[in-house]
Amino acid sequence: MDVNLLVIVGVVIIALVVFFSFFPFMLWISALASGVRIGIITLVAMRLRRVIPSRIVNPLIKATKAGLGLSINQLESHFLAGGNVDRVVNALIAAQRANIPLEFARAAAIDLAGRDVLQAVQMSVNPRVIETPIVSAVAKDGIEVKVKARVTVRANIDRLVGGAGEETIIARVGEGIVTTVGSSNSHKDVLENPDSISRTVLSKGLDAGTAFEILSIDIADVDVGKNIGAHLQTEQAEADKRIAQAKAEERRAMAVAQEQEMTARVVEMKAKVVEAESEVPLAMAEALRSGKLSVMDYLNLKNIEADTQMRESIGRTDVTGNDGKEGR
Repeated sequence: MDVNLLVIVGVVIIALVVFFSFFPFMLWISALASGVRIGIITLVAMRLRRVIPSRIVNPLIKATKAGLGLSINQLESHFLAGGNVDRVVNALIAAQRANIPLEFARAAAIDLAGRDVLQAVQMSVNPRVIETPIVSAVAKDGIEVKVKARVTVRANIDRLVGGAGEETIIARVGEGIVTTVGSSNSHKDVLENPDSISRTVLSKGLDAGTAFEILSIDIADVDVGKNIGAHLQTEQAEADKRIAQAKAEERRAMAVAQEQEMTARVVEMKAKVVEAESEVPLAMAEALRSGKLSVMDYLNLKNIEADTQMRESIGRTDVTGNDGKEGR
């Protein structure tokens, strides 16, 4: 009897464990105690649909206590779609407490879009400060100005689905800073009135198409950087110098080539003169042999050449002074 009794008790305990694990009886009791009317058959059906009942019933209890008026079908459908039911309910409760109009359908859409809807509601109540990296811009006088800004933003619930993120805000603010500094006549104007940057950038409507609303843009730091204009002028002067040197080298090479060409021509002419002079004795010898030139004629010719050389020497001496040196 004792063995049979122990077997019966064991079977009963196993049956009760299986029953309470498949039938969430305690969860049903908690829902009834909280004023949420839900049938035990509905909880069993959730098990069959592979839905964890606690992830639906507990958020439904919070929503009912907050007076949101949500149904179990809404929460279960959002859970089956892959959403976070508890986070959506918490966001709806926070929005209700902050008097922010937010419906369940929009909150569910924001959650399914991959954004933290609770964080978005909290950011709507408590704006967030985004610090931009150092933005370098150049004024018209060529001086670089480095600007760092803090952008205070608030989440825009209506544009969370499909709206751009923080990266777009930072990029647009940086672009506005570059445009504003670039339109300044001098970097001193930017240093004297840094608030002109925030006013100009804020007036451009940079939050259009984003998931945020820009409340203010404050300039955190302004520093003077390099003289970009002077650096560019130096590089331009260096480039011009290199171009001029290249052109001068080209002209020098042309002059050397022309000089070499003239030298070659002179050498060629001298060679022709030497060749012509070498033919003169041959012609005279031929004239002597043929009787066209007598010995006396030849001697007279030599005398004439000697007289000519003497006159040329005397003439050079008269012009240049003694020993053929130029007089001072």
